[in-house]
Amino acid sequence: MLRKIIFIFIAAIFFGINAQAQGCAEPASDDGAVNVFGFLQAQYDYGFTEGDNTSTFGFNRARIGVMGNIPYDFSYYVMIEASPFKKGSPNAYLLDAFITYKRFDFAKISVGSFKSPFGLELSTPCHALPTINRSKFVNELTAPDRDMGIMLLGGSDTTLFRYSVGYMNGSGLLVEDPDKYKDLVGRVLVQPFDWMHVGGSFRFGKSNSQDETVTEPDERTRLGAEFEVEKFGFLVQGEYIWGENIGSYLIGGGCGGDPELVQGSVKREGLSIMALYNTPWNLQPVIKYENYNSDLSIAGNNNMEHVTTIGINYFFNEWTRLQVNYEYKAEWAHEIENDMLMVQLQVRF
Repeated sequence: MLRKIIFIFIAAIFFGINAQAQGCAEPASDDGAVNVFGFLQAQYDYGFTEGDNTSTFGFNRARIGVMGNIPYDFSYYVMIEASPFKKGSPNAYLLDAFITYKRFDFAKISVGSFKSPFGLELSTPCHALPTINRSKFVNELTAPDRDMGIMLLGGSDTTLFRYSVGYMNGSGLLVEDPDKYKDLVGRVLVQPFDWMHVGGSFRFGKSNSQDETVTEPDERTRLGAEFEVEKFGFLVQGEYIWGENIGSYLIGGGCGGDPELVQGSVKREGLSIMALYNTPWNLQPVIKYENYNSDLSIAGNNNMEHVTTIGINYFFNEWTRLQVNYEYKAEWAHEIENDMLMVQLQVRF
């Protein structure tokens, strides 16, 4: 694990700065006006599965919210997810809702429900992801991706250091904490140039065991490393996450989805490398490689999953984007037919 973290940092030295937002946008003005915003992602998926292939239209995300500043030191942010495909329910639900005290740029304070401040891909707003899907290891190792709590954050794109540290329930999206334990989550970026950053993240937490016969609390640990470079129209980024759970752990989830609780202890890790190029013709070719080992105790990497995403993004304007992705998936233990072709049209307002 340590060698992979070191690799991420060294690679960054030889290869811009990603937003560290709790939500998907920031208030546009300080005049107290209410800003209505959101985005819609209409999507078509074609699955190359064993037996019959699958084909479906749907909404990846359908979000609307309000945000604004309250003169002179406070801001607010509220967002609702209306896509029925996220939680398998036709009902819309509250995704983010937080208040920020922002008098001091070096030490802002947010309280409410927001993204956990961990890692590069999770911190990237959903509408700004270069690929349609986040990496699988990010979805699983950062769960719960949203939580209730308080966060201290500071720095900006122009400062050498940038940080965010959250003290959070650890129980997930808008779920009351059933015990006395809390999670400590944080992310620190070093920005030596305006076109590069390196960073690290951590998460430490405990919770009461779901097994009533167990008296010791469950424990979870996450460590991550990242880099991002944007120069001459190229964007290159990489991320590594290592995680250990003692007692039980979550799989699945991500971006508002419900993760599944699994009893038992496990160590897991994942790695991704992505590159894209901004052409003069509003076209953006992108390629991303990721791997995920869902149980490091299994010899021979027989449970290792590899996904290579090849895509093209076309920007009609700054509010409208078309994405086409092909995911080639390979499993070392048993190769199965499960590739995916996805087409997504996104509008923001």
